[in-house]
Amino acid sequence: MKKNAKKILKKLKKRLAKNILPVVIYCFMRVLYSSLRVSIVGREIPDPFHNSDRGVVFAFWHSMLLAMAGAPYGGRSMHVLVSRHGDGELIGEVMRLFGFSLVRGSSSKGGGEALKELVTLIQKSRDISITPDGPRGPAEEAKPGIAQLARLTGAPVIPVAYSGSRLTILKTWDRFRIPCPFSKIHFVVSEPLFCQEGEDVEAFRLRIETALREVTARADAFFS
Repeated sequence: MKKNAKKILKKLKKRLAKNILPVVIYCFMRVLYSSLRVSIVGREIPDPFHNSDRGVVFAFWHSMLLAMAGAPYGGRSMHVLVSRHGDGELIGEVMRLFGFSLVRGSSSKGGGEALKELVTLIQKSRDISITPDGPRGPAEEAKPGIAQLARLTGAPVIPVAYSGSRLTILKTWDRFRIPCPFSKIHFVVSEPLFCQEGEDVEAFRLRIETALREVTARADAFFS
C-alpha cells in the first residue's frame, strides 16, 4: 500500500510540474511583465544578422532567465537550450507557453546530441538562446559548449543582461533575479563575439565569459 501511495504521489507531482505549475508561472510572468517599465540599450545589434538571414546565439546568465522571455531578440523565433533535469522540464514548459522552441540537453546530460541539433538550427538561420553557466553552475562561469557551437558554425554570440530598480534575489546557486512588480528593468545587448581564426575553444570561452560579466556590470550600473 505504501509503495502504491508513493507511486501515485510521484505521478501527481510530475503531472503538477508538467501541466499545472508551468501555466501558473506563465500567467504570473505575463502579469509581471505588463507592470514593468522597460528600457533597452543595443536593441539594433542583432538586426544586420537577421537582415542577412543569419542565425544568432544569444547568451545570458542563468540568474536572468525569468525576464529573458521578454528580452529584445529582434522579433525572430527562438530556440532555447533547456536541460534534461527536473528543473529543465518546468522551465521548458514555461518557455514553450511563451512561444519558444526547445532543444533539450546540457553539459552533464545529452550535451552531444543537443550540440548537433543546435549546429543544424544555426545552419538553417535559426536563433539560439543559451545560459552558459546552467543548469547547475558554478554561477557566471561559462561552459565550453557555447564556444564550441559558435566556433563550428561561425555564428555570432551576442551577450545580453538586465537589471532592475527593485529586484528580489533568491538564495539559490545562481542568485536568481526576480523583478518586483511596477519596477523598472533595463536590458543591455552587447556587441557580437566571433571565434577568431586560430583561436581555441578555451580562449573563446573566456572571452564570452568576460563579455557576459561586463554586460551584466553595465546593466547593474544603470540603477547604481
